Amino acid sequence: MRALIAAATGLALAFALVLTIAALGAPSGRTSPKPLLTTVPAHP
Repeated sequence: MRALIAAATGLALAFALVLTIAALGAPSGRTSPKPLLTTVPAHP
């Protein structure tokens, strides 16, 4: 019985976390103005 209560509690917490993240919304999607400091490998 304790396992069932623990599973239900965990499921409720996970659902609350998903609803919280959904309520905050997606990030704005802006990109950084600074260029990436990486090099592109030469094509063979």
